This record gives sequence, C-alpha cells and structure tokens, in this order.
Amino acid sequence: MTTDTLLRLVVALAVVLAVAKLLGRLAVWAGQPAVIGEICAGVLLGPTFFGGDLTRLLFPAEVRPSLNVLADAGVVLFMFLVGSEFDQKLLRGQGRAAVGVSMGSMAVPFALGAALALYLIEQHPSEHRVAFTLFLGTAMSVTAFPVLARILSDRGLLNTSIGALALACAAVGDVLAWTLLAVVAALAGGAGTLWHILLVVPFTALLVFVLRPALTRLGERWKGARSTVTRPAAAGVLIAVAIGSALSAAATEWMGLHLIFGAFLFGVAMPRRHWDSIREWVLPWVGRVTSLLLPVFFAVAGVAVDLSGVGGAALAELALLLVVAVGGKVIGAYGGARMSGIPGRESATLAILLNTRGLTELIVLTVGLQLGLIDTALYSLMVVMALVTTAMTGVSMPLVDPRRPVRAAAGSLPVPPAVRSGP
Repeated sequence: MTTDTLLRLVVALAVVLAVAKLLGRLAVWAGQPAVIGEICAGVLLGPTFFGGDLTRLLFPAEVRPSLNVLADAGVVLFMFLVGSEFDQKLLRGQGRAAVGVSMGSMAVPFALGAALALYLIEQHPSEHRVAFTLFLGTAMSVTAFPVLARILSDRGLLNTSIGALALACAAVGDVLAWTLLAVVAALAGGAGTLWHILLVVPFTALLVFVLRPALTRLGERWKGARSTVTRPAAAGVLIAVAIGSALSAAATEWMGLHLIFGAFLFGVAMPRRHWDSIREWVLPWVGRVTSLLLPVFFAVAGVAVDLSGVGGAALAELALLLVVAVGGKVIGAYGGARMSGIPGRESATLAILLNTRGLTELIVLTVGLQLGLIDTALYSLMVVMALVTTAMTGVSMPLVDPRRPVRAAAGSLPVPPAVRSGP
C-alpha cells in the first residue's frame, strides 16, 4: 500500500466515523436507535446523492479493498457478540409461548416473502431461482436481536416478562434465520461444494461440545487459582477471541457458507460459567472495537445502495416489500401470541417489537448481494425497507405502551445485563 493510498484510507475512515456518529446521535435525539442514523450515513455516502461524485472522491478503487477488509472484521466481531449474548435462560418458563410466537413471526413473513419472490424474480432475474425465493422469504422474516435489546432497554422493558419474551422470540428467530440463510448460501454455492458444506455439522459439534466444555474447565481452574483477572490476562483473552472468531469465520467461508456463520457459532460456543469476570472485561472491549468498525460496514454497504434512479415501478416494489415485511411480521407474531394465550395488548407489543430489522437485515442483504442472489436495485429497496421497519418500532410502541417514556440511548451495540447472563 502506497503512502497516498494509506492517506486516502485514513481520510475515508475519519469521514465515515464522523458522519456515522453524527447521524447516530441525531437518530437517538429523534427517539430512534443509533443504528438507524449509522445506516443512513452509509447511504448518504453512497452514489444515491451528488451523482456518485462524493463516493468516488471518498472511496477510490484503490481504497475499497482495505475498507472491505475492515468491514468484514466489524461484522465478524459483531456476529461473535450476537452469538455470545445468546441466552438459553430466556426460554425457561415460557418456552411454549416463545416457540409459538417465533414460529408465527417467522412462518407468515417467510411464506409471503417467498410468494413475493415469484413476482420480483421477473423484474430482477436470478440464476438461482430456488435460492432467490428462499432468500427473500428469509429476509422478510428477520428480527434484529441486538437492536431489539437496545429498544427494550430504552423503554425500560428489558427486565419485564414481555421484554424477556420478546428477546426469547427474537433469539429463536435469529437462529432459524441464520440456519435458513446457511441453506440459501449452500444452494447458491452450487453442488460442487456440497461435501464442504456438510462439514459445518461436525464443526458446530466441535465448537459446542468440545471447545465450550474445555474452556469452561479452563475458566474453573483460572477462577480457583486467581481471585481477580489482571489486565494482561484479560487482554490475552481479547486477542484469543479475535483470533478464534477470525479462524472460525474463515472455516465456514471455506465450507461454502458466509463468514458470519463461523463468527456466530464461535460466540455461541463461548462459556458462561466461571468466565464472568473475564466476560465483563472482554465483551465491552469487543463492543467498543465493533462500534468503530461497523460504520465502515455501513459505508461499504451504502456504496452499493443507489436510489438515484428510483421511479414509479421501483416505488411500487418498495410498497410491496413494506406490506409483506410489516404485514407478515405483525400478523404472524400477533397470531402466534394470541394462540399461545397472551393477552391482546401484550400480543400487539410483541408484534411491533419483532418487526425490528435493523443491522441484522443489512447483514442478510449484504450476503444476498455478495452471493449474486439480488441485484443492486432490489438491494437498495430492501435497505430502505429495513430502515423503515426499524424506525416504525419506536414510532408505534407508544400506541400500545404509552406509559413508558424513551430513555436516552448510548450506542448501537447493546450488551445488557439481562441478556449477558447465561448457563
């Protein structure tokens, strides 16, 4: 990398971070999650505005490969955080309701999204018709677990029964969504890599049933030998986490899946018992590093969003996407909640909360774009759909729960204590 390229990269990073933080704070001021403003920052820096001149000035061709690497690093660490915060205790005592609501909030939008795909594929041709159909269904059924946790925290709902149930449903839905996306990635990858893809089963078993118990025993010995965790030791764990996430991500990428699956699985494999003090020191640092790198991901994703040529036909497609996304989630979640015996107001609250898509949807859409399942035009419209549905949550919540004011949010990567605890 030449000195000129390095200087351009530093300038691009400075602009990306400044714009993302500014718009993130504006979003919080407007009562929205910071991630809304950060995603808008990525779109603002893309070719939608100023005829693409700003994009070409900030992100010349020689800088983009380095930005892609930083963006991938941010997503890998973010998915590690999502996996490490997956709390099985959320399902205890309300497993039936969580499963019922999750199935409804996933099945209905998935079916409607798959049906919509049969229409959209004529306007946005794809070589993988089955994968395209499954992908659109998956994209319609996603819920952003981390953004949802932040919204619940801001409204004082994290430690309530409805908040715990919403998180449990989102957690179950996330696992189903990532599984579906893995199937889509496998289909789009072709039959030639089938034996690679099948390796994900023993790989997952190795992480969960071998690595996790081994780390638990190591943590038990550490806890018995030391009363406190020194900073050098915690820093060593932080480095080990980064290396482990990267290796796990590389493994699933080699298997024909996306690197996000490896990072997520490595996070799930992290032990809870005997690692409390280390987790309390390490995870916030991972969150801080991730909060610096994720705006780069938004910028890279924003470069692919081009709304400058949106016309009547595109607006009609956007309307269809919004109807299917919102209608499918609300009908599915509300219906599943009512069938599980949950009262009407709480069912409506769950339906609104589970309509949150945010960053998780953006990651899913980026995977679809990288796999060649969707074109830039459809990708751009679905990014708008993700922003609108996430913003709708904050606007709609006072209608069903007017008693709880919104508290000021700080950041877009929640690591709330209620989510952090686990077996």
